[in-house]
Amino acid sequence: MASILAFAGSNSSKSINYQLVKHTASIIEGHKVHLLNMANFPFPMFSEDYERDNGYSNSLVELKNDMIKADGIIVSVNEHNSAPSAYFKNLTDWLSRVERKFLDGKPVLLMSTSGGQRGGVSALEATKAVLPRFGADVAATFTLPSFQENFKEKAGIVNAELAEEHRAAVDQFLSKL
Repeated sequence: MASILAFAGSNSSKSINYQLVKHTASIIEGHKVHLLNMANFPFPMFSEDYERDNGYSNSLVELKNDMIKADGIIVSVNEHNSAPSAYFKNLTDWLSRVERKFLDGKPVLLMSTSGGQRGGVSALEATKAVLPRFGADVAATFTLPSFQENFKEKAGIVNAELAEEHRAAVDQFLSKL
């Protein structure tokens, strides 16, 4: 049984990317999935001055340790103006300062969703290009377009073709654990 850490790259209390991660975690069987709601992890904007004066918060160090202990990572990145959110960028900035290769050798299921027809694909592609610098093995990707049309809270992904693509991405990720 593998240990999987799952979270969204958003700190919004109403994050649709968190809903996608929560759904993804719910369909994984035979593994321990630790689901984090990043709305509970407020980090200050990274700056070398802040780092020098304050060091690293306990929650940041604990998150880094949880990532290192996990056998795999599931993350769904949100998109702001065709890029990953400032929150997610800030999170990776902080994590890379504590441990440059905080994802060293970790298989990652990278996802994104948005209310638009592209499903946050620009943020996903940018993140896919960056995560290997921190040691990640992006094992599979999935984008869910038009979230409000294709996802229902109790049913999950309601578009059969997209549900099949999602399941295939999850299975590909799990095969790397």
